[in-house]
Amino acid sequence: MALVRWSPFGELDSFFRTPMRSVSSETWKPEVDIYEDDDSFVISAEVAGVDKKDIKIHLEDGTLTISGERKLEDENKKDNYRMLGRYYGSFARRFHVPTIIDGGKVAANMDKGVLKVTLPKKPEVKPKEIKVN
Repeated sequence: MALVRWSPFGELDSFFRTPMRSVSSETWKPEVDIYEDDDSFVISAEVAGVDKKDIKIHLEDGTLTISGERKLEDENKKDNYRMLGRYYGSFARRFHVPTIIDGGKVAANMDKGVLKVTLPKKPEVKPKEIKVN
């Protein structure tokens, strides 16, 4: 029986050599939270790693579309990666928008990798308190 030198990292090294996910074959979509308050609807989307110049927001015919692209930081070195655990490439999320939204006042900002789209309600549909005289 021949002796074989045991390497404690041998199995781990073979794990990292196995491709976990193809960079170009997967699609991704940001996770979102949607909530409503008295004045507006708010959509918060996780877009960490996406440059704000690569994000497009479009509102048309009652549909809000958020699209963009997360680019691989250094595409020339992608063959040297041991494992890619994040998705890269284009994404698009579409949401039905109620008719009570004031489309001319939709606003968006991004902070710490979270895109926040605020969809204000039209003034005539906001709750009103009526005082008794």
